[in-house]
Amino acid sequence: MDPWGSNSPKRRDKLYIIAEILEIAKEGTLKTQIMYRANLSFTQLKDYLKFILKINLLEKVVQNEKEMYRTTEKGMDFLHRYREITELLKTENENSKNNVKIPPAHLLKRG
Repeated sequence: MDPWGSNSPKRRDKLYIIAEILEIAKEGTLKTQIMYRANLSFTQLKDYLKFILKINLLEKVVQNEKEMYRTTEKGMDFLHRYREITELLKTENENSKNNVKIPPAHLLKRG
């Protein structure tokens, strides 16, 4: 499935995947839910979680004896800035064919 909603076989970049993980974890979620919803392998997920936790965009919390992951305030700031940048690129993309990948609408919504 192409997350961009087009027929191009383009790959997701790292910032897109980080934004997707942070969006999924806004309310708190399990590792397996992140893995399936972000369409990542377990190895990819481990690497991303390690990095995102290290830079404090995500936090690990124990809830009902389960490890949950939740987007931090810093992570929410990242999402906000990511949306602003993609909105700028979206405007530019409408004016020209520069082949910039624009994330799907669920990552662009304000909130």
